[in-house]
Amino acid sequence: MITEYDKAKKLGDRQVHRAIVSGQYPYLPALDDLLETGHAEYPVGLAEIPVRMIAGTKTQGRQSAFSSGFMPILDNSSEFAAKWNQLYNAQLEEGIRDPVKVYEYMQRFYVQEGNKRVSVMRYLDMPLIMADVIRVMPFRRDERDIRVYYEFTEFYRVAPIYEITFTEEGCYAELAEILGQDLSEPWPAETVEAVRSAFSLFSKLFEPRRGYLQITTGDAFLLYLKIYSIESILNESSSVIEKRISGIWNEILNASRTGSDRINLIERPEVLDSPPPAGASAGGVLRSLLKAAPKYTEENPLRIAFLYEKAPDESRWIYSHELGRNHLEQVFDGLVETIRYDGCSTDEQIGKAVESAAADKNELVITTSPAQMNQTLRSAIAFPEIKFMNCSVNLAHSAVRSYYGRMFEAKFLMGALAASASDNALISYRADYPIYGAIANINAFAIGAAMVNPDARILLSWSSVKKHDEWQEDMLEKEVTVFSGPDLIKPRTASREYGIYRRESGGTIRNLAAPVWDWGVFYEKIVRTVLNGTWEARALTKDGQAVNYWLGMDSGVIDVILSDKIPYYSRKLVKTLKQAVCAGSLSPFDGELRSREGVVKAEDAPRLTNEEIITMNWLNDNVIGTIPDLSDLYEEAKETVQVSGVKPPEKNPGAV
Repeated sequence: MITEYDKAKKLGDRQVHRAIVSGQYPYLPALDDLLETGHAEYPVGLAEIPVRMIAGTKTQGRQSAFSSGFMPILDNSSEFAAKWNQLYNAQLEEGIRDPVKVYEYMQRFYVQEGNKRVSVMRYLDMPLIMADVIRVMPFRRDERDIRVYYEFTEFYRVAPIYEITFTEEGCYAELAEILGQDLSEPWPAETVEAVRSAFSLFSKLFEPRRGYLQITTGDAFLLYLKIYSIESILNESSSVIEKRISGIWNEILNASRTGSDRINLIERPEVLDSPPPAGASAGGVLRSLLKAAPKYTEENPLRIAFLYEKAPDESRWIYSHELGRNHLEQVFDGLVETIRYDGCSTDEQIGKAVESAAADKNELVITTSPAQMNQTLRSAIAFPEIKFMNCSVNLAHSAVRSYYGRMFEAKFLMGALAASASDNALISYRADYPIYGAIANINAFAIGAAMVNPDARILLSWSSVKKHDEWQEDMLEKEVTVFSGPDLIKPRTASREYGIYRRESGGTIRNLAAPVWDWGVFYEKIVRTVLNGTWEARALTKDGQAVNYWLGMDSGVIDVILSDKIPYYSRKLVKTLKQAVCAGSLSPFDGELRSREGVVKAEDAPRLTNEEIITMNWLNDNVIGTIPDLSDLYEEAKETVQVSGVKPPEKNPGAV
C-alpha cells in the first residue's frame, strides 16, 4: 500500500534532483554553518510561526534526511518513515500538539527539535506551527539586511508578527505610522490581530501572481496600505482587493526594482526640448505647437491645477512656485489655463482639491511638497486619466512624476563666493529640512568654500530643529560675518537675510548673492511636452520606470544672481565656475571626497552617481554640525522628512 510518506518522498526526491541539476545544494541548510562565533541568543518563548519561513535545521545531524523543501528522502522502509507516517496520522486525527524547538536568525527559522513535525506540516501545506523560539542576533554592522533585521526586532517587540518582512529600511516605522501606532509602545491586541488577518488575506491574493519579482509580500502589503486602508482588506471581497492590486501593479513592479533602476532620472534639458515641426520659424514656436497638437486651443485650453500647502504669501517655497504658475499663464497666453488650491496640507484637503480639479477638467495636477506625495499617489490611482506631478526627488512612483533641481550646483558656486568674502574662514549655513538632496547642497557649498580657502569651516544649523533660536547668538559669539540663509524671501515678512549675505559691524546686512529657482522655466518645459504630445515619449517612460525630472544650471531652471556691489574678481570666479558646471567639466563631487569620518571617495574613483548624490547622508570634513534625527524636528517638518528624509548615519560624529 502506498503511504503518505511514499508520496512525500517522491516530492523530496524530485526537489533533490532539480537542485542538483541547477547546481544548488539539495539538502536543508544548517544554522550552525551560518553563524559567526560569539553570537548572542535570547529566548522569545512560545509563538505560532509561519511554516514557510522554516528554512533548515539547527545542526548538521538531520539536514540530509530532507530535501531543501523539507520533504523526507530517507528509505521508505526505515524507522524514520514509520515515525513520519505516525505524525501524519496524528495531525489528521487530533493535530500535532507538542511545539517544535527552533532558532530564529534573520527572520528565518532553523529546527532543533521536531524536524519530522515540520516536514508533515509542510507536506500538508499548513500555514502555522507552534514553536518554542530562541532568537539569534547577528552582529550589528553597516549592512542593509542587518539594519532591516534590527528594525524588525523593534517591530516584533510591539507587534509579535513574524510573517511581515521588508527589504528596505524604515518600512516597519512606516507601517506603524499608517496604522496610528509606533515602535515604542506595544500595540493593542485587536490591532495586532487585524494586521495579521489583513496580511494573511492579502498574501493569498498577491503571492500567486508575484512570480519572480524582487519584492516581499510585506513590501507589496505596505504599498497597498499607503493607497488603501487596512479596513479595505478586512471588509471588502477578494474580487475588489484583486482589482485594486491590479490597479497598482505598475507601482508594485517599480518597487521590485533596485536602486537607480526604479527611476528614469531626466537630467538633460534637451530630452524635454523636442524640436518643433519641420518648417517652423524660430519666432513661431507657439504656432508650431498649435499645429503639432491641435487638441488644445484658446477655446479648449490645457487646464493645470497647482495644490499648495499654504498661501504663497505665507511661504518662500510656495511663492517661488506661484511665480512659476504665473509664468505659464503669460507664456502660453490662453493656450494654458491654471488654477491654484491653497491650504492643501492634509490628505483630506488634497483629495478634495483633486476631486474639484477633476470636475473642472484639469488634465495635469501639480503638488509642490514631498509631504503631499502619498495622497498625490492615491489620487493618481483614483484618477488614471489625469497626469500628476510632485515636487520631490527619489520618490519612485509610476503614477506620479516627480521633479526637482540640482541646487547643489548653485550651492557650490555660493560656497566659493562666501569663502572669498569671509574675514575669519567661518561661514554660517542655515539649512531647512534634512531631506533628499539637502545634504548634497551643504556638502557642495562646503567643498566650494574649501576650494577658495582650505581653512574654511561651515557652521551648520537647521531651522526645522526644535530650540533652534540660539544659533544667531552662537554666530555672534564666534564673530561670523558671512551667512548662507534661506534661498528665497517670504513675501509677508520680507527680510534681507537670504542667500549669501554679510553682517557688517553695527548689524547692517549686505546681500552678496542668491540662488534662484526659476520654476517658470521648469514648468514651461514640462507643459510643452504635454502640448506637443511627447509626455509619453519613449525617452521618458522607458521600461515603465518612475520618471523624475532633475534639471540643473544648464537648463536655466537654477541660477545664481549676484549683487552689483561684489568685487569684480568674485564675479569672475562665479562666472568661471558656472561655465564649467554647465559644460559638465566640473562637479563638486569630482576627485577625492572626505567626510568627517574619513575618505568617502578616492581621487581616481568615478564621479558619484546620481543616486549617491541624492541620498547622501554624510557631511564634508569642514562642516561643523550634525544631521538631525526625526525626533529633533518640529511636527510640521516631521511630515515632510518622514516621506522624503535622509536617514542620519548610525554614528553621527561631533563637531570638529
